[in-house]
Amino acid sequence: MLPGDKSGIDFCRLLKNDELLAEIPVIMLTAKSEEDSKVHGLDAGADDYMTKPFSTRELISRIKAVLRRSNALSSDKPIEIGNLSLDPKSQRVTAAGKVVDVGPTEYRLLAFFMSHPERAYTRTQLLDQVWGGNVYIEDRTIDVHIKRLRTLLRPHQCDTLIQTVRGTGYRFSSFIEPI
Repeated sequence: MLPGDKSGIDFCRLLKNDELLAEIPVIMLTAKSEEDSKVHGLDAGADDYMTKPFSTRELISRIKAVLRRSNALSSDKPIEIGNLSLDPKSQRVTAAGKVVDVGPTEYRLLAFFMSHPERAYTRTQLLDQVWGGNVYIEDRTIDVHIKRLRTLLRPHQCDTLIQTVRGTGYRFSSFIEPI
């Protein structure tokens, strides 16, 4: 029941059939509470289906659950940016065809960065995404892991992909800003 001539089912199918958009989690919020409508929505690719009326608390909990289930690395497809490649199946990082030996924390950090390029993140956001929200460690711990990751990538000329964003935190980008 979207405005215009497309239904929510059609829009969901459109998203899920597009290779670039297929990983976006979808929760359908609708007044259609019949079983057939729910089945059609979930079969179209929706990750969850909620009928009106619903509480804000329930919606937030369902959003959190869908985001936990739809981790960006759930895809088995390798992520390639420049000459850097990360293979989630084998948990292997390669640069210019050579294996880069990274620790588990640096791997998770790099995997997050590579699956979310061109966006600046604060240290707190990185801690939440890489370590999880219930871990209590100093946000400057990120700086240590960023330094380790840059050191591992430097021999392969990939250390400049991890950029410091003054006043914010860090970003993963293949675009080098002019000085």
